[in-house]
Amino acid sequence: MLALRSTSLLLLVLLSLGVAQNLRAADLAAQPGLVSSEFIYEFAPFPSCHASTLVETGDGLLGAWFGGTYERHPDVAIYTSRFKDGKWSAPVEVANGVESAEVRYPTWNPVLFQPKSGPLCLYYKAGPSPSTWWGMRMTSTDDGRTWSKPERLPDGIFGPIKNKPVQLASGDLLAPTSSEHDGWRVHFERSTDGGQTWTASDAVNDGKEFAAIQPSVLFHPKGRLQAVGRTKEDGVFTIWSDDDGKTWSPMEATGLPNPNSGTDAVTLADGRQLLVYNHNSVHGDAGRTPLNVALSDDGVHWSAALVLEDDPTRHFSYPAVIQTADGKVHISYTWNRERIKHVVVDPGKLAVAPIVNGEWPK
Repeated sequence: MLALRSTSLLLLVLLSLGVAQNLRAADLAAQPGLVSSEFIYEFAPFPSCHASTLVETGDGLLGAWFGGTYERHPDVAIYTSRFKDGKWSAPVEVANGVESAEVRYPTWNPVLFQPKSGPLCLYYKAGPSPSTWWGMRMTSTDDGRTWSKPERLPDGIFGPIKNKPVQLASGDLLAPTSSEHDGWRVHFERSTDGGQTWTASDAVNDGKEFAAIQPSVLFHPKGRLQAVGRTKEDGVFTIWSDDDGKTWSPMEATGLPNPNSGTDAVTLADGRQLLVYNHNSVHGDAGRTPLNVALSDDGVHWSAALVLEDDPTRHFSYPAVIQTADGKVHISYTWNRERIKHVVVDPGKLAVAPIVNGEWPK
């Protein structure tokens, strides 16, 4: 009888937890501005995935990520999927780290980017680890259906390390990048010829006061640029440039917490800044929930806009965000290292509340 009662009690607890999670999911889905949320795939030829990226092409939305046995395993390859007519295509492997019959390296952090002219670009990294990897690039002239042969970028050029490049008013391409072989340090790479050649800046931080990587670039009035990204200092960093990214201000904290997890950001067509990040300062996978969207008019004062995920039994990380020509915002992110999720947001319908002293409003 005691065992029966214990089993019944356990079932009640589990049922109540399930109801709570369903209620939470319903609350999240009802947030103003949240249009849709779905997995890019349900089944794939790999158990683990991470580091997605998105781009709008002439033939719909294209996503990419790395997948394999687990991060750092030599079988990790780059996969793509196309979103067209409301559906995602099955994942297709487009790049891997095979160098010979005996040598294969893992691949990492794909970044899709379509400059105003020229082919679609896919940047990614290959190598044993982030401190020893190198940059790779492929191009496509048919919206990502087929790709050129992979080419290795010159030594010292990594390509965009996680988040998308931007094209400046001058036409120059500015790629936000970073390195991990001499502390965590943020750099920028510039191309004046559409991505054919690149020059790298010196690091903008010393890796000590702020250990920072994976910046995103934002646009402000009068040509001012801002970069924000990930740090080991429990928060999101910010830096500013008044000369098209040639020089940058000292790195500072935004006041937004972050658990040393990837972020991404985009400047919206209406001039607002949109940031996707984990609003949490607990390090490790436990800190990679919730996953949040914040908005700012000036890049300094931020307001809460959305909670994309909030489940302490899972973790959500490495977002990518773009705004498409129809004004909608598309976000992809890693869902528990098992799948990639895609969310559509209408930025004109978001309801915001100020974030005060780093506290997400209730």
